[in-house]
Amino acid sequence: MSDEKDFLHIISIIQNAKDRAFYSVNKELIDLYWNIGEYISKKLESSEWGEGVVEKLAEYIKEKEPELKGFNTRNILRVRQFYQIYKNNTKVSSLRTQINWTNHRLILSKTKSMEEKEFYLRLSIKERYTSRELERQIDSGYFERTMISSIKLSKLGQKDKSRTIGETINTKVSTPLSQLKPNLSDIFKDTYILDFLDLPKNYSEKDLKSSLIKNFKSFILELGKDFAFIGEEYKLQVGNNDYFIDLLFYHRNLQCLVVFELKIDDFKPEFLGKLNFYLEALDKDIKKTYENPSVGVILCKSKDDEVVEY
Repeated sequence: MSDEKDFLHIISIIQNAKDRAFYSVNKELIDLYWNIGEYISKKLESSEWGEGVVEKLAEYIKEKEPELKGFNTRNILRVRQFYQIYKNNTKVSSLRTQINWTNHRLILSKTKSMEEKEFYLRLSIKERYTSRELERQIDSGYFERTMISSIKLSKLGQKDKSRTIGETINTKVSTPLSQLKPNLSDIFKDTYILDFLDLPKNYSEKDLKSSLIKNFKSFILELGKDFAFIGEEYKLQVGNNDYFIDLLFYHRNLQCLVVFELKIDDFKPEFLGKLNFYLEALDKDIKKTYENPSVGVILCKSKDDEVVEY
């Protein structure tokens, strides 16, 4: 259709306007909660109010503004907590209006340290998580796993060797890319939680692959939203032989192909030989000239750090 480009532009204008409207409304709501939290905190700190005043305030709002939702005693106390936790954190001040209140409540109620709260604030903004997606990441210990991965990758990087990480995943990162992207621990975690697959006790690699495809939305969420799926059993022709990659992705931020090889056994060094073979073939025959070297991930049951680092 000759007009399709123009029509898509109109759709883009509409979507951008909707995004700006949402941001504007959300900013006003978060600022409202912040200001109420600040006012209540100062009244309580100055002893002008006793603790029982909050309950009276909730009842008063309900009586005077019965259509107004979200101002029961529990939520008012949550608003106060919101202000109390972030009031002295200048790094968070520019972030707090960029996510919705439901996500704020999840972060307030399910996290402990300020570092963890800031981590999920930034993650929610970056990945544009729904409340369900954010809750799953918090419940699966995404923060802890990312911190562990960061430490292990740092140690491995000091040895200037090909990197592998993982308890349920091992990741091999080609050296040129690891130099271009030193923050790979932000992308590839030490452990991936795949409890959403609901696999039988004794499952095969075929079962694992089928479940990952079937539960693809959850799998992509666990990986990160910059991963774009290319194909399963992706065919590589090397010489006169055909080889098949279990799962092939493209990572938009890294600008490279990402191979996922699925193994139901504990990590074995020979897994890396096969993975390196795939990476070299991809870089030679499939990778575009403007793309970075390919990355390989071995999804396996567990690994021995000493074997992997060696």
